[in-house]
Parts: sequence; structure tokens; C-alpha cells
Amino acid sequence: MTINCLILDDEPIARDVIRTHMARIPELRLVRSCSNATEAYEALAAEPVDLLFLDVQMPGIMGTDFLRTLTQPPLVIFTTAYAMYAVEGFALNSVDYLLKPITFERFYEAFQRVRERMLLHQDSPASLDYLFIKQDYKLVRVNYGDMAYIQAEGDFCAVHIGDKRLLVGQALKAFESQLPQRLFMRVHRSYIVNLAHIQAIKGNVLDMGHAAIPIGPNYRDALLKKLRVF
Repeated sequence: MTINCLILDDEPIARDVIRTHMARIPELRLVRSCSNATEAYEALAAEPVDLLFLDVQMPGIMGTDFLRTLTQPPLVIFTTAYAMYAVEGFALNSVDYLLKPITFERFYEAFQRVRERMLLHQDSPASLDYLFIKQDYKLVRVNYGDMAYIQAEGDFCAVHIGDKRLLVGQALKAFESQLPQRLFMRVHRSYIVNLAHIQAIKGNVLDMGHAAIPIGPNYRDALLKKLRVF
């Protein structure tokens, strides 16, 4: 397995440490090492990236805010000298959160977590038909087939299941990365729908049975193509 990696950190020494650790793991391939967000955007647009090593505090933009701007973010490992952002980092579905100075042992542990997650999606993407959502200090199992649509609510999102609404402590972009693309699709900046729950399309509105969901102009063509509309 080859894992294409991108480094985004404004500190040259920090970038060198990550590059040195990466060199000891044959599966890791460095796509580019970036010192600012502009370089990182260019690298992400140029070729596929599987894993992003992302600093949190950088001039111009926080690493967490940079991640939120990505429509289809790669797997992320935060690399920072500050423990205070760990909760926010994991809420953004990061694989791990490494505190500087980063030892190779800790780096390798994070790599193993990335490898396990990639193998899960590569070898058995259809093996799980559910996920668990935190609700009232417990984890609630939710079947993908029961989820009609997901709606953005600021830094949170709401999963709609029949007449139930489960609030998730993640932004819509972060939650989207955990859903199987064969079942779900973003149709608006504020909505993801379960394709199996679409009853009809009326103009730029999806009839979901119990709800009407708008179709964003930037998503309409891709949606019709996926639904095989002809």
C-alpha cells in the first residue's frame, strides 16, 4: 500500500522532522511539503493525497479552519505543540493528534491507525451498514438505510431519521467523509441525502417523503448523473 502524503506546517524544522520519520516507513510517499495554505491548495489540486500532516497554529489560517474549507478532505493527522486543540481536532474526524516534539514511536503509532482505516475502506467498504452517533453520554447505533438526510447546523449537523433528529458534534463536511458514497450524496451546501429516500425531483427540490430538500445549482448535474436520469 502506498499512502500519498502532504505536509502543511509553517515551521521548517517541524516539516523536516515529519519528512525524516516518513523516510523510515516505505508505505509513505511525500507528495509535497508546504509552508502555507496556498501551497497546500495547489498540491491538493495537482494530485491525489491520502494523508495530510497538518499543523494547527499557522500565520493566516488555523489548521482546523483550513481543514473545514476542503470539500473532500484526505485523512488528517494534526501535528502541533498545543494540546488545547485536541478536542476540536478529533471532532473534525482526524486520525490522530501528535504533540511536538514528535517521536518516531508516536509517529509510527499514528501511521498504523491510518493504515488500518485505509484497509477498512479499501477491503470492505460495504461490510458495515451502520455507524454510531454520540447522544446523551451514550453511543447510538444508526443504520445507513434509516438515515433520510443530514442537515448542516453551524459547526454541527443533524441526522434525520423518520421523525427523529440526532444532533452530531461535527460539521457537515467532516461527517460526510464517514458516509458511504454509494448511498449518500451532497446535494446542497447544507444537505446530504440518502439516495434511496428520494421520492421525486420537482424542479430544484427533492421530495424526500417527509421533507423537501433544495438542490444547489453546483450539485444538480452530478446528482442527475448519479441517479441515471435520462
